[in-house]
Amino acid sequence: MGVFYKNFVKPLIFRLDPEKAHEVAVDALSLLSHMPFVPKLMANLNQLGNDYAPVEICGIDFPNRVGLAAGFDKNAVCWPAFEALGFGHVEIGTVTLLAQPGNPKPRMFRYPEHQAILNRMGFNNDGAEAVAQRLSRTLSKMDRRIPLGVNIGKSKAAPLDEAVEDYKGSFQLLADFADYVVINVSSPNTPDLRKLQEETRLRELLSTLVSLNLERDQQPGQSRKPIFLKVAPDLSLEQLDAIIATLLELNLDGIIATNTTMAREGPFENIDEPGGISGKPVDAMSTEIIAHAAKTTSGNLPIIGVGGITDPDSAKRKIDAGASLVQIYSGMIFEGPFLGKRIAKALV
Repeated sequence: MGVFYKNFVKPLIFRLDPEKAHEVAVDALSLLSHMPFVPKLMANLNQLGNDYAPVEICGIDFPNRVGLAAGFDKNAVCWPAFEALGFGHVEIGTVTLLAQPGNPKPRMFRYPEHQAILNRMGFNNDGAEAVAQRLSRTLSKMDRRIPLGVNIGKSKAAPLDEAVEDYKGSFQLLADFADYVVINVSSPNTPDLRKLQEETRLRELLSTLVSLNLERDQQPGQSRKPIFLKVAPDLSLEQLDAIIATLLELNLDGIIATNTTMAREGPFENIDEPGGISGKPVDAMSTEIIAHAAKTTSGNLPIIGVGGITDPDSAKRKIDAGASLVQIYSGMIFEGPFLGKRIAKALV
């Protein structure tokens, strides 16, 4: 299937504007998600099967170590298709409390020679209430075997001093539908968002959400959900240490390392487009963050590694550095939709 994708499908997709190609892929996978019998048949062929023990993280069983990173299915319209493709979990979003169109177009650029994507999408999504309604309908109709993560971020219209209430609103609307929740404070494409990685602001945000999460255990029909924090690859190790100290102090469940990078190094030195770079250029940066976080926490804080995974070897480097799970997105654009299945089998 990889050869077919590279020789026939990829050349057609790469003739399209990158964002248009993304929309076509989402529509096709949404169609697959709603076909009778086909997704379940494909899942039986592409998942590892019952002979392989699941990976248990935070009380959740993941059938394999490879997930879809946030950013592909922002609005929860096609995520069931990824079970059919062999992925072990899916993370939807980033979802914001308020619906928003995102930044002006064009806002996504391919660099095939570097296996890289530059984007400044700006959290374009339908808003937490609409996504919650969609998940309610979808989950009531399906029998799934892979966990679902929900990634939430700050609405662009919310001032920084109202960020806590903004995240709180999204958490309250979406937590019921998530197996785990991700707090995204590291996208470079929402003004001032990365300021929420600063110690005082981060502690205020996370302590509020942790308290809200603990209250769920006291409510009928609700339960506490594991919370992960998604961080940037551009942090200094001192900044990362401060964040880790806050996570441990508040008993957060894990960390996702990393988001896109604002660095402009090597072949990107003269690229003047604003936005975050994902894909192969982030590989070493994210792996370094993973390794430092794993060493600092003695391996006691679960890590999901993401950034620059294009093949089984790059995934294995992140597992060896200390990640329990990995996620892909940009690599799939260049290598095809069955990259997750190929990596999952290799990691076994």
